[in-house]
Formats: sequence, structure tokens, C-alpha cells
Amino acid sequence: MVPREIISKAHFDIIHNYIIPKPEFQGRLITVNALGYKIVGCPVYIGDTKYQRNALMFNLCFVFGQSVDTSNHEPVVKKLASYLTQIELESGFLSSKKSQEHIPVFMEKVLHLLNKYGCCSIPVGESITVHLKVPVNIVEPLPVQDHAVPIIIRDRLMQHNEWDLTTQQVLPYIDGFNPTCRIAVEADVEINLVKSCLQNLLHYNIIKIIPVFQYSNMYTVTSDIKKLFSDVHLQEQCMHFVAIKGRTLPRLRDILTLYTSMTHGVTVKDLCCRYNPHGLKIDEKKLIQFGVVKNLIRVLRKFPIKVPSNIDPDPRLRSLYPMFDGLRCYDEICCKVGIGQADLEDRIENDPSVTVCVK
Repeated sequence: MVPREIISKAHFDIIHNYIIPKPEFQGRLITVNALGYKIVGCPVYIGDTKYQRNALMFNLCFVFGQSVDTSNHEPVVKKLASYLTQIELESGFLSSKKSQEHIPVFMEKVLHLLNKYGCCSIPVGESITVHLKVPVNIVEPLPVQDHAVPIIIRDRLMQHNEWDLTTQQVLPYIDGFNPTCRIAVEADVEINLVKSCLQNLLHYNIIKIIPVFQYSNMYTVTSDIKKLFSDVHLQEQCMHFVAIKGRTLPRLRDILTLYTSMTHGVTVKDLCCRYNPHGLKIDEKKLIQFGVVKNLIRVLRKFPIKVPSNIDPDPRLRSLYPMFDGLRCYDEICCKVGIGQADLEDRIENDPSVTVCVK
């Protein structure tokens, strides 16, 4: 077993009937959830009089955490079982006492290379090389909305001339503040092309979509905020990122105070008035960016809802009522109709037939 300490002999004795099952299960993938692990194997039964009991039974299993999705590794397990069967039939690699000492070395190589690179090519004997590769699930990114704000999260990007022409035009305007609609105008690129470009960058994990920055926004901390109390590397990252250019680094204590003061009913403007981030050497816009990207905080979005009322509608809002369905947030509405969030907020506050859901 590699590493040896993963499953004790006592625990293995409990589940061994599922690891080396009856011959009827040979060649079938078997997943065992037990002891806090998920064990995936493909048991093999080779009948031959040259073996003791006239058969060789083996099962090289992969061990995962209980909550891990193992669907990508299942074909790898099955392919490895086929390789080992072929190797055994040709050279007796598994049953020969001379070659059995090489099995742990082989297992260590498989473990190391698959964990690090997702693939491996390991020669076994003189004529066979085991080729394994964990397939990657290609998930289509969600459509990019007009009001979506992209921010680059990769430390290093390819050279400018290695991108396609649209990406070359769009990249300079991705700053974590410009929404998609503004990027299209600034880059002079048709908005649907910009959205396709951003989807591609999302797919390769080069950008992340964050909310539009507004001083009227409200945020709240997530459970990940505790990482900022204990992770020294994250603390260093945070202090350097949120510092005002040209000044010394802010104190971690002040950063934590600002983050933990974010809650329902407290806007970014309120925080600035109360704590004066610039006096603490903190750029409040960068503070919000870092918190959202690292999932330390999340925005509390406002969704207007038109409710039945006998009151005459506000003429300034009549055309917007169809969008007040509880599914569109302020950012989306403002982007579509071309008004500021403060203007929309003022109109809604003066209309008793519209209520706002914050979530």
C-alpha cells in the first residue's frame, strides 16, 4: 500500500471482501465508501493452473477522500487493471517473486505522477509502457452578463502577441472595475465578441467575475474569513494588494477590522466615513476586490420587486416595472437602462409599490 499509513491492517480486514470480491465481479468497477475514504477498484480474476488455487486475483485500487468526485479517475482505474492483466500474462509481473519487489515502486510512480501532472508513462519490463491520463471535464462557463466585471487572477499571462486579436484588444481594459458593456465601448469591440472572449478566459481560469464596485454596495464576510487570521501567506498577499501605492503596508489588524465590520445595512461609504481607510493606508476598492476574489466576503445584492398597489405608478419607474421581478439585481437593471445605482435607488425609495429583497 502506498503510502503505507493510509489504511491500517485492522481497517483493511473490515473491507477486504469488497476489495477482493467473488469472481463474478471481475472486470467491473467497484466503489467502496468506508472509513472516511472512497476506494475505487476494478478486480481481476485470472484462471490458470500455474497459480495456487488455480487462479490469481488482484485489485489495484485508488483511494480518495469520501467527498471527492471520482468519475474522472474511474476509466483510469479500469485501464490500469487491463494493463496489469496484460503484463501479468506476458511476464508474470504480479505473481513472480523476482518482480514483486518492483510493485511498490511502480505504485509510487503512479501515485506521484497522477497527483502532480494528471498523467504518467511508466515502463514495466522490456516491452510494455503503462500510459495513464486523468481526463479533464470541460464545463462550459456561464454566459457573461453585460454588467459582469472581469478581473485577472493569473500572476503571469502569455505574451500579448500570442492571444487572438479580440483578446489583445480586450485585455488592457480588464481592471476589476470595468463592466463588460464598458469594456466593449472602450475596446471598440462588439459586445457579443467581448462576452465570448471573456467566456474563453473564464474557461482557462485566467479571469474571475466579480460584482460592480459601488460605494452603496453592502458586503458580508464568508466562513473563509478565518483563513485571514491564520494563513501567513494570505496575510502578506492581502497587505500588499490593498496598500495605497507609494505608502508603507497597512496593519493586518486594520484590514481585519474593515472586513469584519461588513454586514447587512453597512455600505462601503459607511465604512469609509467610520474608519477612513486612506488614513489606514488602505485602498478601499482594492480591499473589496481582494476580499471578493479570495471569497473572504460576498456582495449583498438588491433585487427590486413590484407588488400590487392602488397607488399611481411613478412615471420615472413605469418603464422599469417589467424588470422588477425579483430576478434582476440593481447592477443588471442599471446597466440595461443606462442609469446610476443612486438614481435607481432614489426612484425606488419614493415608490411604495416596489419592495427590495437583499440577499
